Amino acid sequence: MSGATEKSGESYNVLFLCTGNSARSIMAEAYLNSLPGRPFKAYSAGSHPGGTVNPFALDVLKAAKLCTEGLRSKSWDEFAVAGAPKMDFVFTVCDNAAGEVCPIWPGQPMTAHWPFADPAAFEGSDAEKHAFFLDVFRQIRTRIDIFTNLPLRSLDRLALKKKLADLGRGAVEAG
Repeated sequence: MSGATEKSGESYNVLFLCTGNSARSIMAEAYLNSLPGRPFKAYSAGSHPGGTVNPFALDVLKAAKLCTEGLRSKSWDEFAVAGAPKMDFVFTVCDNAAGEVCPIWPGQPMTAHWPFADPAAFEGSDAEKHAFFLDVFRQIRTRIDIFTNLPLRSLDRLALKKKLADLGRGAVEAG
């Protein structure tokens, strides 16, 4: 692939951003990091992190048999300082974070907005909350599966940017 995202033999760093970094971005980080044989390392952060991971998000991840060790709610400032991992992709997963002024990410990573409903704001019984979290997690998983199957090597930067934006609108297939 021509462009800044081709890194032969290395992994691509992906940062998922949300306001509170307690649910959607955490689930995306855990899922992408669980995929074997993929050249991606995922991180998550928030513009105004709540400091804790939502217990329903943890329940969904554990039910999917994904590792939850080390998951924590953290500020996006951790990834905008010297010595932080250089990001190749930055995805906002909530509308609030997409509307905020993000830090300047070194290396000009590819960015896109992938909106998902906020499961932490869902009102209902615990069973209904769990079901809503599970539905959002399925959507996240589907979008990440499509992303990880994009032909990164054959797309130039402009074509990849369009695919990522289309994916945020749910309008792209792998390949």
